[in-house]
Formats: sequence, C-alpha cells, structure tokens
Amino acid sequence: MGSIMLSWAQDALDFSLSAKPSYSSYASASEAGGIDVGDDPGKNPRFRPIVEAVLYSRRFMLTYNLVLLGILAVFTLWHWSEKIALIRRKNRAWSATGKNGSLGIEETEEETWSSSSSTIEGLSTPPDEQKQADATDEMSPLLPSAPTRRPKPLGYRRPDYILKSWMQYQPRPIPIIHKTLPSNSVSIFILSFLALNVFYNFHAIPMSFPYIFVFADRCGIVFVANLPLLYLLAAKNQPIKFLTGYSYESLNLFHRRVGELLCFEALLHCLGMFGVWYGMLRHLGFSLMRFLFNRLVGLGLGAFVAYQLLYLTSLGSFRRRCYEIFLALHIFLQIAGLLLLWFHYQTSRTYVFISILIFLIDRLVFRLWAKSSTHPATLTVLEDGETIMLSSDWDVAARSDFAPQSMKHGWKPNDHIFLTVPSLSNKYILQSHPFTIFSAAPVPSYPSDGESGHAWFSLLIRAQKASGFTRTLLDYARTHPKTHIRLDGPYGSSHALDILSSSDRAIVIAGGSGIAVAYPLLWALLNPELPSAVDIEATRSKTRQFKRKVKLLWIVHSTSHQSWIPDAKISELKQWGLEILIPPPTSEAGRPNVGTVLEDWVAKERERSGVVVSGPDGLVRDVRNTCAAFAGQGIDVNVQVEKFGW
Repeated sequence: MGSIMLSWAQDALDFSLSAKPSYSSYASASEAGGIDVGDDPGKNPRFRPIVEAVLYSRRFMLTYNLVLLGILAVFTLWHWSEKIALIRRKNRAWSATGKNGSLGIEETEEETWSSSSSTIEGLSTPPDEQKQADATDEMSPLLPSAPTRRPKPLGYRRPDYILKSWMQYQPRPIPIIHKTLPSNSVSIFILSFLALNVFYNFHAIPMSFPYIFVFADRCGIVFVANLPLLYLLAAKNQPIKFLTGYSYESLNLFHRRVGELLCFEALLHCLGMFGVWYGMLRHLGFSLMRFLFNRLVGLGLGAFVAYQLLYLTSLGSFRRRCYEIFLALHIFLQIAGLLLLWFHYQTSRTYVFISILIFLIDRLVFRLWAKSSTHPATLTVLEDGETIMLSSDWDVAARSDFAPQSMKHGWKPNDHIFLTVPSLSNKYILQSHPFTIFSAAPVPSYPSDGESGHAWFSLLIRAQKASGFTRTLLDYARTHPKTHIRLDGPYGSSHALDILSSSDRAIVIAGGSGIAVAYPLLWALLNPELPSAVDIEATRSKTRQFKRKVKLLWIVHSTSHQSWIPDAKISELKQWGLEILIPPPTSEAGRPNVGTVLEDWVAKERERSGVVVSGPDGLVRDVRNTCAAFAGQGIDVNVQVEKFGW
C-alpha cells in the first residue's frame, strides 16, 4: 500500500502543476516529466480517485462564484427597498407638514474658509443659561430633561426589538491585543462568510493522508476564487456602491478579512504541498532542494511571500507608523503577487486576469484620469498650531449622467477625496492621502441649467506624528501659503444623509476632527435653499420642505479646536434651526456622558431618530450601544457610523 501511495503522489503533483483539468492533458504533463503512467491514468485504479477528486474541485468551485452573486443580489434588493422606503417616508412627511413653493438655488459663499483666532462661546442649546447653571451634579444630564412619554408596549414584537438591539451592539475591544470589534451583525456576516469558505475547503474530501494533496490543491483554488473579490472590495470605483449603497470605505473591513482569509489559504496550500513532499515525494528521491527549485513550486513560494508581506504591511500598527511605505509596498507587492500567480498556476489565470483588470481600471482609468483634477490651493495654519486648513475654489463644471464625475463637477455631503501635494517633495508626487471634505457641497450644474455654480472647497488636516505627510505639509504651510494640489475623487456614500433626512429628529455626534464629517451633513439638512432630499440633485425640481429637529453634539479635546469652524458658520447653522451642545473640553473636564445626552434627545422624545457619529472608537462604541439599548425598548432609532480615519 505504501508503494502505491508514493506512486500516485508523484503523479498527482505533476498533474496539479500542469493545471489542465483533463486526462489527456495530464498524460502529456506526465510524459514530459518522465513518469510513465499509461495512456489514460484515469483508468488506473490506484490513481483514478485522486484524479477525480482534483477534477471535482475544479467543477465544484465554480458554484462559489454563483453563491457570491446570490449574496450580492440579496444586499442589492435590500438596499433599493430601503432607499425607496426612505423616499416615500420623506415624501409623506413633506406632504403633511411642508409648504408649497419652488426652490430658488443660489450660491451664497463668497470666499473660502480661513483661519480664525476667535473661539466659539455660548453654543450650547437650549440658550437658556440659567437652566444650564442649575446642573450641580456631575451625574445630571447635560441637557434639561424633556417630558417623558409613556413607552409603547412591545407586545409580540418584543423578540424582534431584542434581536435588533443585539445585532446593533458593539462588544468591547479584545483584551490584551486591544483589537476593535465591529457590531454583532457585521461579525455574524463575517463569520458566515468564513464558514462558507470552510465548507468549500473540506467538501467531498476524505479525511485521510492520501488526500492531503487534494486538500492542498483545494486551498489553492479557494485562494484564487476569492482573488477578484479582494480587488473588487479594494477598488475605489466599483459597482458594489451602486448596487448596495456601500462605498469602498464601508467595505474596507470586509476587504481586510478577505485578505486575511487568502493569506491563511495560501499558508494551508503551502503547508499541504510540503506535506506531500515530506510524506510521499521525499521517499521517491525528491530532495528538498529539488522540490524547492522546481519552477512551479518556486513561483508559488514567491507568490506566497508576496501576499504574506502584503498582509503584514497592511496591519494597522504598521500602517499608522509607516503610511508612505505601506502605500508603496501595497502597489508593488500586489503586482508581484499577481504576476507570480499567473505563471505559477495556469487554472488561476482567469481569476488573476479579472483581478488585474479591476486593479488597472480603478487605478489608471478612474483614479489617474477620469476622477483626477488639479487646483491651486491656500494653506493656513490654525490657532492650535497643529492643524491646517487647505482651501480652494473653482467654477463647477456641468455634470453628465453617464461620464465619471471628478471634483470639477462638485461633490456630495460626507464625501472624501485623496490628496496629492507634488510640491512637498519628489517622494510625494505619487502619494495620495484620504481626507473628508470639510466644506458644504456645491449645487450641481447641468448643461440644461444654462449657468454654472461655484465650489468652495476646504480640508481640515491634523498633523498626526513627528514625520510623515501631514507633518511635512504642516511644516510646508508655515512658509508656503500657496501651492497646487491634485485631487482624486469624490468618493463616499449618501447613506448617512439618507438616514438623517428621513428622520423626525436628526442627531449628529462628532468627536474632535469628526466635525469634518458633521458640518457638510448639517449644512445640507438645514440650508433653507436646499430640500432635505435623499439626493442633492433634487434641487433641480420643485418640492416641499419638511421642518425637522436637528441637533449637534461636538466633543473637543481643547478649546482652541473650536476655531476650526468660524463663528459665522456656526451662527448660520443656528439661524437655520440647529441646536448645538459643546461640552467643556475633554482635556479639562474629561469625557462627557454621551448616554445621558442621547437619553434626553432620543429616548424621552420617542420620535423617529437618525443618529450619525464620527469620532474615536470609544465614542463610536458608546453611541452605537446606547442606541442599541433604545432599539431594544422599541424606540425607532437608526445609527450610521462614519469613520474619518483609515
């Protein structure tokens, strides 16, 4: 039995490396390797089960792509059903409480944002200072308590509310390693995806040593089958956003988990092949050096090393410390890994070709051409000495319904861009760094309008460390108030604005520079010249305006950070109806009790509430879990997390 096992092991290895899923192709590969297995090894009883198992793996993995398409179809149906429901909800609200009138859209900004030495005072609302002075206990709510409405009995829907609350809950970080966990619903989806891949790894493979080669081969197939998904999730321009509403940054978490899965599959594939050599081929005279220096094995090891290094340099700890190195290695290692895979494994070439196509179309066609634009810009160092306000303006180009839109055509609330400042140094010419657009979105221009609008563009950039792009830009801004910038974008999703504009009570919570996410959303919600619509393009038509309650909680670390938004901008939002609460800076009074604020703003009113939060992980988790508790009580509240960091 041992001699039979060793014989088919050598034949199976040659068969796999030939990567030809047919018996005739296998025979050709075997003859070329000097192994005589007969005219049709499939008829050889000692070898046929292995051949059939390998061929079955090829056929079976084709269904994996169909399963992924089915999952995408479910999320597409869910997204568009939800979008239609949000539009109908707003239309009913406008019809019931709005007022008639055609909208006259006119750009009122006359200059870009500049630095301000003034501080924001008296912004907490309600404006009654005496009521605020009455708060003598640290455990007292930050806002006066509103009359409590009696909660509706949950009845038969209680299990539904409990499940919804649990799905929204975000566990605390993993101890010791301090790994931040997503919400339970996201964790369940990721675990389900991993379980699906485990099923495809082990299905119809006997758990016996002679089939170790079949298992290693299956791991390699699972790796390449997921390769297009990995690159699709990483692409800044991809159809998933249109189908599901999730932009690439929302999918970044899944992109990283798919990358980790691929690295693990590559490790299993590599260990399995070494197991074949050690347990079988070694006894046939295959020395380790002969095995390693085999052309196809060497190419496979090169691809394995490239993707493992890609994973290690993508870890958050490395990315934060060496972001520029991460960017360069991410591109180089991706190209190297794809090329090595192309020559290593012929069956993988279809998947590798699709991945290369996704990568090139996203990078060359969109990011470096269609969505790239160059503008003059002003750099201003703000009062705290660690923050830069980058400003620019230009006439908005007319939009097309079919061509890709760049920053020349404007942007939408909560969009972000990738910034390149070539004048910093030669090494920054090809580097692009993500930043949320701090300024309000301009009114889009269309050819039929007959006139173009104007864009006032601003970025709020905090210097992060002793070296790197942001620190270099800060040092440069101290002596160079003018420069030229290249913008790649805009990118983003309208989901946050959808939730806020379809709610009776819109609540935005910003921590520190998360105000860069908050301000454009608030401006779009409150500007009386714009409808509170799902899509900003609705400004071209007549509509009814729906008056909602809009609140902002802005938590800052230092009083000087309040100058990031000029007083005039704050006053404008307050005139439009915004209620603002800015607690004492955390450097002086510690973190405020966000749960107490939300208790007054959400739970006691019991209206339909939409909450958008952007800030540090601790703040995000507190807001998410507080709202999850409200959902368990049957309170209608939707939460959207907007991350402003990578």
